[in-house]
Amino acid sequence: MTAPRPIEHFSDLADRYDVLLCDVWGVIHNGRESFPAACEALARFKAERGPVILISNAPRPASAVRPQLTQLKVPDAAWSEFITSGDATRVLLSERAPGPAWAIGPDRDAPLYEGLDLTFAGPEEARFISCTGPFDDETETPEDYRQAFEQAVKRDLAMICANPDIVVQRGDKLIYCGGALAQLYEQMGGEVLMAGKPHAPLYRLCLGRAGELLGRPVDPARVLCIGDAVATDVLGGNRQGLDVLFVASGIHAGDAIGEAGLDPAAVEALLQEAGAEAAYVTTHLSW
Repeated sequence: MTAPRPIEHFSDLADRYDVLLCDVWGVIHNGRESFPAACEALARFKAERGPVILISNAPRPASAVRPQLTQLKVPDAAWSEFITSGDATRVLLSERAPGPAWAIGPDRDAPLYEGLDLTFAGPEEARFISCTGPFDDETETPEDYRQAFEQAVKRDLAMICANPDIVVQRGDKLIYCGGALAQLYEQMGGEVLMAGKPHAPLYRLCLGRAGELLGRPVDPARVLCIGDAVATDVLGGNRQGLDVLFVASGIHAGDAIGEAGLDPAAVEALLQEAGAEAAYVTTHLSW
């Protein structure tokens, strides 16, 4: 594997690409505040080069997540389209309607199910599991679900996970996401289905929309994925044959950034451990 090239300014490579597929949480905001320099970089690319598709593992449809961007002061000028894991997951859920589904996740994820004609039940009567994350991601861990998962595995229930992320950064805290529960369920012998990053369905949606915005077929060699999570953003881009810019200041900051700043050797080791490859690495996204 080739070590990623460290860059300070996104403008140094922007003209190599026509389309950006950019992660949201960890790249342009941390759940509490947006990152002005990152938003400016995306806005400049959109104005001068081409479409910016925000690609998120949020387990809700993009229409339900857009207000968060406004609340966090992410400018509309910074993106062309917003597509989520929730958008891709709704296809999997619709194929299993009317269920019933055992829905695991907080009330805020209810928009995922709107208009799908699904019914719901507990693990004793459900025909499959739909997981968006812990019911309370501030206090719960995957282990809180082990006992219930034992029963679900015995019943051979498949789990559809709407958010493949293991953890996400909220302010200065890492919280568990749906992917952490799915990881445990799979380790216990359960079947897990996902449509979000790093899986292909979400990328197909994004590249299809990018082509519509460009008005011509997308050249994969001129698409750049930007993200901070190796297991989802970097591997997702790798599996689709797309270049990746790894943002080291996100969830891997503790491993990738030392007292002297970006540690290229540590980044290379982090990527190699996951069997991942990034063309570039930067501390923070900025023009």
